[in-house]
Amino acid sequence: MRALVTGGNGHLGYNLVKALLDGGHTVRASVRSLADAAKTAPLRQLGAVELVEAEMKRPDQLRAAMEGIDVLFHAAAVYSVAEADRNQEILDSSLRGAEAALRAAADARVGKVVLTSSIVTLPMTAPGAPPSTEADWTEDTRIVYFRAKKEAEQLAWKLAGELKLNLATVLPGQIGGPGFQRNTPTLDQIEAMMSGAFRMGVPDLNMLYVDVRDVASAHLLAAERDGRGRFIAVNDEAPTWRRIMEVMPGIDSRVKPALLTWPRAVNPFLVHFDWLFSMVYGIQRTASPEVIGTVIGRRFNASNRRAREVLGWAPKVSLEDSLRDTMAALRARRGEKT
Repeated sequence: MRALVTGGNGHLGYNLVKALLDGGHTVRASVRSLADAAKTAPLRQLGAVELVEAEMKRPDQLRAAMEGIDVLFHAAAVYSVAEADRNQEILDSSLRGAEAALRAAADARVGKVVLTSSIVTLPMTAPGAPPSTEADWTEDTRIVYFRAKKEAEQLAWKLAGELKLNLATVLPGQIGGPGFQRNTPTLDQIEAMMSGAFRMGVPDLNMLYVDVRDVASAHLLAAERDGRGRFIAVNDEAPTWRRIMEVMPGIDSRVKPALLTWPRAVNPFLVHFDWLFSMVYGIQRTASPEVIGTVIGRRFNASNRRAREVLGWAPKVSLEDSLRDTMAALRARRGEKT
């Protein structure tokens, strides 16, 4: 397989490049700029990967990047949920990026496209309700990132029909694991738990967690087995934040478990707590009124059954092993002892 990975220096993109190389495939990875040596260094260290510069606003660069490619893995996007000043950037990177990538793939006669979507395109559910499946789409798009991912995937399906592209989409949950150069909102939340911010209590929230290496595997299988349609790639367990904080001390004794789950009466103040924690602990903010309004009282809840049955995919990295690698990588980035 001759593959192009867009967003090759992102968390998923890097791990996808590595998995492709480990599988014996020929890999080209696109980045916004080859001039940024710090961002391209991890990819260069993987060895036999061809790096190309391809800006989504430059159709000529995208078309050139896809020359001779069999499979496009479109993983480039901006992942942010609580930075209002980035809303337009989030929408542009998702919608314009998806359209530009798919049109370039059609022009280059790429045989297969695997696009990274997200479980945020699916409805959250009430606690105890049946899980969402690939047939479902969220109607709650107050969070701009949720709107961007939903509209980008729906646009991709529309274009695939018009351009006669063989498309599969992979919908990962909240991604942890190693191989990142900067934090995502999911990694920010894990780092906040490590910092002690939630020692006295955590909100009643959950994560539909999955390790990045398992997400990369789902993308590869979608290409290798010519999977068509949508594929949810999540762990079987969707742990609460408190459950995650119960696992962490067994990995690193510096992390203490949360003493309790906050009662619902605390919910209106969560945005203020988020601001306070960012000041006291120096962590990135991950909450906004839109985020709190969307997730409180609901659960990330989706079934990976179709990916298992059609692709033969299954998550292999346990929550504990993934958190161990994630926490070690976060501490290493801060220059702390792991």
